[in-house]
Amino acid sequence: MFSNQLPVNEYAAAYAGYIQVLENVHLIEELEISQHDFIRFVQNIPMDKFDYRYAEGKWTIKDIILHLIDAERIFAYRALRFARKDKTPLASFDENEYVDNALANNRSVQDLLSEFATVRQSTLALFKSFSAEMLSETGTASGKEMSVRALGFVIIGHQKHHQKVYKERYL
Repeated sequence: MFSNQLPVNEYAAAYAGYIQVLENVHLIEELEISQHDFIRFVQNIPMDKFDYRYAEGKWTIKDIILHLIDAERIFAYRALRFARKDKTPLASFDENEYVDNALANNRSVQDLLSEFATVRQSTLALFKSFSAEMLSETGTASGKEMSVRALGFVIIGHQKHHQKVYKERYL
């Protein structure tokens, strides 16, 4: 499945920016490529930038790395539930509460990147296990219907969004 083949009715408007930023990418291939791209990108950030906040109340780079990890876990869990035809509506999550309670800034960058890679490998294994039918299954999360494959593209686009934020506001 390629990102430009994803029907717009398979994801909420709030996620459109994440999906539209993707050029014509293959879901499984890009999950893997973007993992390595992100790790290389973060490893090239100067060490003095990891605890930097560009404004009062904004997240640090470490906060954002852990936010990406948490969000990917949640999106992958939703994909699993939807792929298994679980039609129970899933609640949203408060990303600010997660960041406020994650203590990312008490951890090393290498520890965070190691966790990121572990989570991405788990996500890859999960998405590789899905059949074409499973990828097209839908469910409700945060009051909006989404497909399994849309969740995979959201994971990738969300990561790319935050890499762009790093470049624009932190570096």
